[in-house]
Amino acid sequence: MDGGYHYHSLLRRHNAKNLSAKTIIPNNILYLLFMPKSKKKSTKIDLKWILTAIVIMLLSGGVLLGLLLFAPNVTKTGFVYIKPGESKNYTFAYLTDSGFLSLPFTTNIAASLIHVPAHIKPGKYALTAGESNFELLRMLRNGKQVSIKITINKMRTMNELEHLLTSNLNVTAEQLENQLHKSKYLNHYGIDSATVFCGIMPDTYEYFWCASAETIFSKIFKNYTHFWTDARKEKATQLGLTPQTATILASIVEEETNKAEDKPLIACVYLNRLAKGMKLQADPTVKYAIGDFTIKRVTGNMLLIPSPYNTYQNTGLPPSCICTPMPATIDAVLSAPKCSYIYFCANASLDGSTSFASTDEQHLKNARAYQQALNQRGIH
Repeated sequence: MDGGYHYHSLLRRHNAKNLSAKTIIPNNILYLLFMPKSKKKSTKIDLKWILTAIVIMLLSGGVLLGLLLFAPNVTKTGFVYIKPGESKNYTFAYLTDSGFLSLPFTTNIAASLIHVPAHIKPGKYALTAGESNFELLRMLRNGKQVSIKITINKMRTMNELEHLLTSNLNVTAEQLENQLHKSKYLNHYGIDSATVFCGIMPDTYEYFWCASAETIFSKIFKNYTHFWTDARKEKATQLGLTPQTATILASIVEEETNKAEDKPLIACVYLNRLAKGMKLQADPTVKYAIGDFTIKRVTGNMLLIPSPYNTYQNTGLPPSCICTPMPATIDAVLSAPKCSYIYFCANASLDGSTSFASTDEQHLKNARAYQQALNQRGIH
């Protein structure tokens, strides 16, 4: 019997009794039960194609999503600097304009999918060629910036230090200077605006690019306070010095020689002159007063320069450091031996070593030999 005919006969019989077909058996199920075999076969084929299409679409969507998130999209290795307040869109535009992204539009779509905030944490970020959108955006979303190592060696002026810091960090010279005029802040580290340069300890410091002026100097000054242990303070006291004056004296010794073995004796000479109330007559202080560190030979008129730093004109130590002395040089001052020397000058061999003297006569002899050596080499 024809299935379609039988199905419609059932309906007619139920309708004759004023009953709905859905009351007994749902129409679609009845239709499938009594569907002609030819139609059943056709429907199976349709369902198979529909399911196949759905699977293909799901797989295609997964592949596209995978490509969107995990395919390489960063074209080159480099750094990107994000300033405070810059938006996500500004950052993406910068990455696009700078040629960092192969397909910029995919980065914007991926950013929406993984919920990158509207404003990314400011800082310096390292990008590597071949990175995917997911790797790039995860780094930006989590604020995984790179740190910057800054090495402070011997420096002669605060301007030199400010240039080093402003060239590597997102801070201005004005912000740095303002921080160094905060008396309460400086007093916390045992220094003031006059002796602030004494607190700059040569070392390697690690910062994030957006570190504030306070953060920058706090790390440096903490290093200074850690250096000045009770044992070192006691040594300074025994020499009639404070941490600040010991550092000032070390800055002069630092400028006098590069020979580590001569530094303790040079410190001894200056300590002897201070004890006797003699002027230090240190050539490096004259160069500092003039502001010309290329001077090879300090001569007559230079000694007359009016400056609190000129130790040919003033008795005692200058008001602050003339450079940032290395920690080893400060220790050389603190460990200066007892000696009778009150003079020294560069050795006539011009090898960087020092000749010491306890009398005027011996010093004049050493000085003449050195000056003759300079003249012979045409150094003026």
